[in-house]
Amino acid sequence: MGIRCGIVGLPNVGKSTLFNALTETQAAQAANYPFCTIEPNVGNVGVPDARLDELARIAGSQKIIPTQLGFVDIAGLVRGASKGEGLGNQFLGNIREVDAIVHVLRCFENDDIQHVDNRIDPLSDADTVETELMLADLESLEKRVPAAQKKAAAGDKESKIIASVLGQALELLRAGKPARLTEPRDDEEARVFRQAQLLTAKPVLYVCNVEEESAAEGNAHSAKVFEKAKAEGANAVIVSAEIESQLVGMDAEERMVFLEEMGLHETGLNRVIRAGYELLHLITFFTVGPKEARAWTVHKGAKAPEAAGEIHSDFEKGFIRAETVAYDDFVSLGGESKAREAGKLRAEGKAYVVQDGDVMHFLHS
Repeated sequence: MGIRCGIVGLPNVGKSTLFNALTETQAAQAANYPFCTIEPNVGNVGVPDARLDELARIAGSQKIIPTQLGFVDIAGLVRGASKGEGLGNQFLGNIREVDAIVHVLRCFENDDIQHVDNRIDPLSDADTVETELMLADLESLEKRVPAAQKKAAAGDKESKIIASVLGQALELLRAGKPARLTEPRDDEEARVFRQAQLLTAKPVLYVCNVEEESAAEGNAHSAKVFEKAKAEGANAVIVSAEIESQLVGMDAEERMVFLEEMGLHETGLNRVIRAGYELLHLITFFTVGPKEARAWTVHKGAKAPEAAGEIHSDFEKGFIRAETVAYDDFVSLGGESKAREAGKLRAEGKAYVVQDGDVMHFLHS
């Protein structure tokens, strides 16, 4: 599953520094001036999961392959982006291609780093970006909805669905609210809503980029962002992009010592990944054997054939059944054969809903 999160925000809030740290590369040029990122940089990150290491140890797997999450470093936005100001058109086009928005907000004071508005106010920064996204969606729907309504009046079934669900989104946008608050009434409306690719329909994770001293508990700026996220039903995490950049190149032991010195228990990558998974309603299942232990990602609620399709499309088409062991049973019993002997290995059919941590083996024609 190719899940991609777009890192967005105003210029000079730490997007590229965070991207470099998350992907452990220097693919994005981090510089103290607007638009140093023009073409979007893309990096895939292995999702850290201690369960995978434990499964590999028990099975004696030669290779460990984590599931992947993609990050896209998108150019900084400015006011007027919805009308093409700055790199607006490119910015908006890049956002349409991602599954979720990781919105980096500057929550640190530093006179040496320029802010486009010469002040530190993460809530205002968030509103600037959200407003431009809403204006772009509004312009799109004010053309599409009347056209759909006209066809719906003539009896076109698909247009009735479009007019209903996108009409609801249009009213929200006119009221200054994001399209993600739209509530499709059925599966058909949900399908149309997804296909519309509205910018403000994408789930948002706020990343509060704080100074090193506030990396553990946050500060007054990040507290306001967390209040905003709670009110919106969104997610927020605290990260010090500067700390994350220092972790690049360290081995596991050095990282642990450094994090402890900073009063941290895990990296910002782990926090962002976990929040991103929760935001996108993703779960992980595993395949385990002597050659490799591998993690795979599916959406919560996915059925066994869909999980099989993540491995290979032919597995989904020819799905017969899945042999499944819960992670806790696999570990406590010491592997698949012991789980089978204990009656904990289950044969599941097409209707089985995959659970987070399932260890699975698929039989297919």
